[in-house]
Amino acid sequence: MFYAIRHFTRYRYSRPVWQSVMEARMHPRSEHMQRCFTFQLSVSPRVRIFSYTDHLGNLVHHFDIPGAHKQLTIIADALVDVDEPDPLPASLGAGAWNELDSIVHHEDYWDMLRPSHFARNSPELEALARELGIDRDARDRDPLELLTTLNTQLYETFSYVKQSTKVDSPIDDALRSRRGVCQDFAHIMIALVRELGIPCRYVSGYLHHVAWHSDRSGEGATHAWAEALLPGVGWIGLDPTNNLLAAGRHIRTAVGRDYADVPPTLGTMKGNAESELQVRVRVTPSEAILPPDQEFASDEEWSRFLERDHAAEVLEMQQQQQQ
Repeated sequence: MFYAIRHFTRYRYSRPVWQSVMEARMHPRSEHMQRCFTFQLSVSPRVRIFSYTDHLGNLVHHFDIPGAHKQLTIIADALVDVDEPDPLPASLGAGAWNELDSIVHHEDYWDMLRPSHFARNSPELEALARELGIDRDARDRDPLELLTTLNTQLYETFSYVKQSTKVDSPIDDALRSRRGVCQDFAHIMIALVRELGIPCRYVSGYLHHVAWHSDRSGEGATHAWAEALLPGVGWIGLDPTNNLLAAGRHIRTAVGRDYADVPPTLGTMKGNAESELQVRVRVTPSEAILPPDQEFASDEEWSRFLERDHAAEVLEMQQQQQQ
């Protein structure tokens, strides 16, 4: 399935600022079942954009605005093709844990096994693990069945509530309230899965919403889920927010240990000003690669769309797209 993606980000400042420095991780990855055919990043004020590939294979764009400005607008356009993955087996069979331990021993998955900034152990997490039966004794169960069950358990245990946490909230906030956003669901799953000795990583991207799927995560925003490494099947995507296995509707942008590695935008500016952040994402099925200007609305049309769309919320700068 081809998807046309537009990711709109606008920072507004109460007074002019200067020397904005920004990184953007919005370029969809090309690997396995996903291929990014076209990508364009537009920035206003107009700047020269550079890029590099980080150690996890994410393509990162970065730029510097030296002059005074009262707003910063970033628009990322992409055309991506995503295939449905092969069906998973019902179980991995006897010896799966031994095979997994051998893979971990002989290859480098250290970063995806150790606690990270947002995905770390705590008394609240240990209590949840006991409640859900996720501890070292859980290794008596088939690892694939264990992970898919955990995916459902988190979906049933936690409520999805927009803005119930902030971008920098520790998972303990969601663990205590039993409410969170996709970022929290992913971090909790990652922390639990790593405690079992299974490499697990954070995925930032997009979810295409369709009417016949009862997705809880909000349309018009980025999405997040987890990927776990299992023998014989590789990395499998787990979306506890929506009780889904990541498949043809999930579009991967970046992977990391947790959100701290892969924010869609990360930067700083000089100036004494208050700021607000406006974000909107549109994912549209596309039959083929279309000529320029046929697939995407103009900036003016997109701005009018934002103004009339009640789902486009104005957030504080410290609240990022994963909300």
